[in-house]
Amino acid sequence: MADDPRTPAPPPSTDTAPHSAAAAPTALVTGASRGLGLALTRALAAEGWRLVITARGAADLAEAARETGATALAGDVTDPAHRARLAEAAHELGGLDLLVNNASTLGAVPLPPLAAYPLDALADALAANVVAPLALIQATLRGLRERRGAVVNISSDAAVGAYEGWGGYGLSKAALDHLSSVLAVEEPDIAVWWVDPGEMRTRMLADALGEEEAAQAADPAAVAPFLVDLIKRRPGSGRVIR
Repeated sequence: MADDPRTPAPPPSTDTAPHSAAAAPTALVTGASRGLGLALTRALAAEGWRLVITARGAADLAEAARETGATALAGDVTDPAHRARLAEAAHELGGLDLLVNNASTLGAVPLPPLAAYPLDALADALAANVVAPLALIQATLRGLRERRGAVVNISSDAAVGAYEGWGGYGLSKAALDHLSSVLAVEEPDIAVWWVDPGEMRTRMLADALGEEEAAQAADPAAVAPFLVDLIKRRPGSGRVIR
């Protein structure tokens, strides 16, 4: 299942399915107001996790928080001040056991060839898809080390395949994959998984391919249990394909 497995990190100090609030592990999920982020938030809440969730859409995020009991902080993960607030919120809940870097941007739409790719849009994609995840890892790494936690970076098959029009998004995800693989070597006490969840019925896919084709993709709610199972099993760090 993992293309590049490594020796599994020691198990976390908290139970993944806790029996009391005191024992509950804490997760920070970005892009949690819709799609896979929302589905994973619901799935983790059902497992008893304490959650800090974020997304740019304040109304949808607030609804997700009401449903799951999560702490919601609306904002943009490319904003350093917002990232600092997220890290502090996790600290106030007792530390972080899991960071899920799910927030992402498609880049320029309609999908352009690289020869005509607007460089400002590429810079924005790299800021959201690479720099922001690394910055959140840096902001929470001390706690993740202490609690022998885990990082899930949501990747894509566009990170490893050459698809016309997907160059900007794909190169940002390829960079995220490489970031993840280096982090796994440098931080042996935490688990790092870069996960290709496959095509999902999301607004992002609809923006890229159209509503009709996106409607044929998997429901994110069917993908979230795969991630929960991964977190529970805690295999060695590596690239994971659903």
